[in-house]
Amino acid sequence: MLMIRFLKHIYLKYLLPIYTNYLMRINKYVLVTILFAIIILVVGDGNLYNRKKYNDKIRSLEKEIRHYEKEIEVNSQKLRDFRTDKEGLERFAREEYHMKKPNEDLYIIKK
Repeated sequence: MLMIRFLKHIYLKYLLPIYTNYLMRINKYVLVTILFAIIILVVGDGNLYNRKKYNDKIRSLEKEIRHYEKEIEVNSQKLRDFRTDKEGLERFAREEYHMKKPNEDLYIIKK
């Protein structure tokens, strides 16, 4: 009973004056359309914030894809070079993995 009195008090004091002063003058179809637009833009998975967040994520992933595609192209070119050029393969193995022939000494100078 107390809750009903409280809700009636809220309705009479706050909601009714707003309705009589402002909302009564607005066409009810316009009001429903505006409320619908606000709900669509703010509530749910398709709201503006989530849409912006998803678009940013898509852009970052597309940038990452382009980066890895370039890296794949560079590595594919290196692989083709190593398959055809045995001296280049030997040079790469010596520089990157410090490999040496059995009768050689290897000195590593760090900069």
